[in-house]
Amino acid sequence: MTLIKSISGIRGTIGGKPGTNLTPIDAVKFAAAYGIWLKEYSKKEKLTVVIGRDARLSGEMIQNIVVSTLIGLGIDVIDLNLSTTPTVEIAVPMEKADGGIILTASHNPKQWNALKLLNEKGEFLDAAQGAKILEIAEAEDFNFSEVDDLGTITRNDAYIDIHIDEVLNLPLVDKEVIKAAKFKVVVDGVNSTGGIAIPQLLKELGVEVVKLYCEPTGHFPHNPEPLKEHLGDISALVVKEKADFGIVVDPDVDRLAFISNDGEMFGEEYTLVACADYVLGKTKGNTVSNLSSSRALRDITEKHGGTYEAAAVGEVNVVTKMKANNAIIGGEGNGGIIYPESHYGRDSLVGTALFLMLMAERGGTVKELRDSYPSYFMSKKKIELTPELDVDALLVAMEDKYKDEQVTNIDGVKIDFPENWVHLRKSNTEPIIRIYTEAKSQAEADGLADRIISEIKEVAGI
Repeated sequence: MTLIKSISGIRGTIGGKPGTNLTPIDAVKFAAAYGIWLKEYSKKEKLTVVIGRDARLSGEMIQNIVVSTLIGLGIDVIDLNLSTTPTVEIAVPMEKADGGIILTASHNPKQWNALKLLNEKGEFLDAAQGAKILEIAEAEDFNFSEVDDLGTITRNDAYIDIHIDEVLNLPLVDKEVIKAAKFKVVVDGVNSTGGIAIPQLLKELGVEVVKLYCEPTGHFPHNPEPLKEHLGDISALVVKEKADFGIVVDPDVDRLAFISNDGEMFGEEYTLVACADYVLGKTKGNTVSNLSSSRALRDITEKHGGTYEAAAVGEVNVVTKMKANNAIIGGEGNGGIIYPESHYGRDSLVGTALFLMLMAERGGTVKELRDSYPSYFMSKKKIELTPELDVDALLVAMEDKYKDEQVTNIDGVKIDFPENWVHLRKSNTEPIIRIYTEAKSQAEADGLADRIISEIKEVAGI
């Protein structure tokens, strides 16, 4: 059982003892710390916060606790109930709210939940703000409102519809062009809120939808991280239904993966590549992704005459770099599309619409589209951490071992070899070291990852 406190929020497993898991007491403590921080940060007398959640089993319980805590601080709450991460992000500025909280553990299994914290722009807090909230939570210096000053709750179930309308109104999305292509698409919503939002968007765009695991029960039918080894059911169904492709999202709908028409993975890394290819073909500009993302985005950006830059892993870091680089599209190689024309947050609804536009205009199959891109293969592995392991010293040792190569250390250690690369980093959300590699073949990427894992174990003596 685990409780992880980081600058991006608090994440943990449900049940157990306070301080070591995400218990009701911990939920109160961190919701209160956010509310206290928001009062200091906004300098306003009366505050409003938007709350939404994915469909996981603990969601309603955590939602009730968080909402009641904010009300107890005199903060008004707009409760979106079942929603998506990008939906809450767009709702915050639309409601002129002072902040937002998304209750989701993203791709983590069902026993996890989390509080993701937003500012008044509907964007994630920066490191200094996150650290301040952790400090307030640790001190437990809370001052709750008296009975006449309690906050109020307004329930608003319309925001998924509003979000879809916002996507349909994007200048580069043409509903009639997509409708004319007569697509048939299978959707795996992992029994969370993507099962509500994605089919609804597709129907608005005139796409025939085949639903798989789209009931928002919170009983995830497979590991909710959209990786190949978890997606056998949708891969088979795409082929059986003779669908044009499949769409898979994680429980909070900020990660987007496609299944090609032949049942093979399009490649989570190539979600951003394809969407960027479409946007850059219409609008000249730059791109940003994180250090763990594919070189293919750099290749596509340069083909369109733009500049590519890499940011440290983490959505807030990518957004900061995008603003500095005037990037017109960016995101993360885990299928996270950030399109500033909509908002600065990973958004599977926006990504789906951009991908449909690309396919409608280009024609051909999804497999043919994938084959047209630079061919890189990634391996994503991990090593479980033990308390006695000094991870930072381990990363320094690996950096020193490869000091003659091109090494970047703004986020863990990335070693760029001429034909491939490896990125080692400590996860912010799980007690693991992630080992990402990329090469010109899957065997080479896997081999590089296995070699590095062996070297890490040798250095660590495990």
